[in-house]
Amino acid sequence: MKISALVLGLAACALSATAFADSPIVIKFSHVVAVDTPKGMAAEFFKKRAEELTKGKVKVEVYANSTLYKDKEEMEALQLGAVQMLAPSLAKFGPLGVKEFEVFDLPYIFDSYPELHKVTQGPIGQSLLKKLEPKGILGLAFWDNGFKSFSANSPIRTPADLKGKKMRIQSSKVLEEEMRTIGALPQVMAFSEVYQALQTGVVDGTENPISNLYTQKMHEVQKYLTLTDHGYLGYAVIVNKKFWDGLPADVRAQLETAMKESTVYANKIAKDQNDKDLESVKKSGKTQVYVPTKEERQAFKKALVPVYLKMESRIGKDLIDSIHKETGFDPAKL
Repeated sequence: MKISALVLGLAACALSATAFADSPIVIKFSHVVAVDTPKGMAAEFFKKRAEELTKGKVKVEVYANSTLYKDKEEMEALQLGAVQMLAPSLAKFGPLGVKEFEVFDLPYIFDSYPELHKVTQGPIGQSLLKKLEPKGILGLAFWDNGFKSFSANSPIRTPADLKGKKMRIQSSKVLEEEMRTIGALPQVMAFSEVYQALQTGVVDGTENPISNLYTQKMHEVQKYLTLTDHGYLGYAVIVNKKFWDGLPADVRAQLETAMKESTVYANKIAKDQNDKDLESVKKSGKTQVYVPTKEERQAFKKALVPVYLKMESRIGKDLIDSIHKETGFDPAKL
């Protein structure tokens, strides 16, 4: 009896193991923006390619618009393994203790996408992603969103026009310093709360790439938008390291291919989507869009350069200098 019971038990285990092997590996991919933003579309693209390349061995569940976790919750959820994949904005890594990522928040650190990609797709970008590993996080790729512009309910022509304005920012010491340097009052707030805060006057304005401004309908509660392109907003696609390392080698390789394809797609659509959404903002008639002259843009640059010196001790002078060397930007010449 004991032998037959053992045989039956082993058979049951074998059946459950087969059932487990047949069930797909689930990757919960959480993010805080709308589906029709560059990040939202790239996440959906990754889902499609991951499921195709693994032939159904992996199922990617995408949770957009903070439906699973909000800004402040998602990083902890990833570290705990409650969610497997995120694409947080680069400002989110400072509070995690990896302050070097705040270099991306420095005003006018990049003047164009080619300059930016020299860093994100080169050795500097890879060395930054490596710094996440002691936190139990593996960095897979950088995805663009775009360059940020200032919006408010009064015209913005010079840095002085933002003096005394309550401006929403992400949680970032660099962004706090950026706002204080031009006399604005930084207000840290979750992305999902910004529309209502603008609508009710809790904050006066914000800084966003156009795709975020438009898809969150912020243009409906902001009368003026000035295309300063003063800062970059991008994302790092990250996974729980323990989860990723535990994947079968063939599945991991297929997912890496899916991520490479998704990164090419994400960075291609980012600029296109921002350009398209800018036209939609103009057509709405709700927001007056202003393009600064070369001299006005230079005035913003000059006003914001002191942020570099103030943040050197936090981010690291060597890192800032290495990016300037890569892009050819010399703040001293402003």
